[in-house]
Amino acid sequence: MSSATFIMHFPDFDAQEFLREYWQKKPLLIRNPWAEWHNPVEPDELAGLACEEGVESRLVTGGAALTLEHGPLQDDRFSALGTAPWTLLVQAADHHIPAVADLIEPFRFIPNWRIDDVMVSYATDQGGVGAHFDQYDVFLIQGLGRRRWELGDPCNEQTALLPHEDLRLLAEFEPREEWVLEPGDILYVPPGIAHRGTAIGDDCMTYSVGFRAPSRRELIEEWTEDLLGELSEDDRFGDPDLEMQPNPGEIQAQTLARLHQMVAERLNDKDRFARWFGTYATAPKPSAVDWRPEHSIGPEEVSIALRSGAPLVRNPASRFAFVRQESESLLLYVDGEAIECSGEVAVFAQTLCASPLVETTLSIATTQPTRDLIWSLVNRGCIAFEEPED
Repeated sequence: MSSATFIMHFPDFDAQEFLREYWQKKPLLIRNPWAEWHNPVEPDELAGLACEEGVESRLVTGGAALTLEHGPLQDDRFSALGTAPWTLLVQAADHHIPAVADLIEPFRFIPNWRIDDVMVSYATDQGGVGAHFDQYDVFLIQGLGRRRWELGDPCNEQTALLPHEDLRLLAEFEPREEWVLEPGDILYVPPGIAHRGTAIGDDCMTYSVGFRAPSRRELIEEWTEDLLGELSEDDRFGDPDLEMQPNPGEIQAQTLARLHQMVAERLNDKDRFARWFGTYATAPKPSAVDWRPEHSIGPEEVSIALRSGAPLVRNPASRFAFVRQESESLLLYVDGEAIECSGEVAVFAQTLCASPLVETTLSIATTQPTRDLIWSLVNRGCIAFEEPED
């Protein structure tokens, strides 16, 4: 895999203060915090990505009345758009472009499992996707050009929407705050806050670093579905101590308590839930980029690469997390699979989860269990050895 230069964390940014005062509470404008801002993707490169199979892209056209078109787009689609405002949206651009993946690094003070992806938008003058709200946290980084952001009131599922087949647009929107973002500026928007972004001039590019949060409904649905796979039809309610009751129509309190306990003891299994949640939280997107080598790499090739000091780089589309166990062991979760780790392997697993780039050492190269883990993850396409620069 090609070499990447990772963007350092913001100087003079107090992450603790941000989490305490702003995270999921109120918006925050951060004027260009970078030592030197460079727009990671040229508009033509983004347009080319939107034309590729397996890349989720959308094209929003029009002014007052917006229409949505799903990709992949044809190569000549953009030349036929004319002068009306339009916006191109490319989801998970960080999976395809290392420089876009770098934009996530300053936000690593938020746990990995909360990271969704980086969506990149390009808009012509007055282009936008209308007033709307999202159920996730987002950092909006202005990459190129200028964009006006208007923020309104908190919204929820009762908030009125316009009738539209494809877009969730607010029926009413009253701006409460307004900012114009220049290249390098960042606007944090908490979940549920109404907002509208409008390009000021052509060549307006915005990078949306999004953080997901599962709904209670989704958690219950997915967790119970997973549990059902291991429950037996023979595991049934029993009442060998049944006694006569005054009215056969009554469901007595002790019966309800026993039935409830029958369900709750499985749902309340914390260890089982932790094991499941790790696989659920790290499950890759269907469109995840495949980094599996064309030909399977053998253990000796891995050993040679490690002894040479070649760094390991994570696939941007892969998700890594871990859950601590007893006796200094842990469960490493990679792309929806759990791996038991202990001792030196557990130490390496934590390093792998902490950074997208891992410098290898001689101790790693000579530890067989760690080499085996690396060998497995390389062949699964979750990590790769960084290729030296020409």
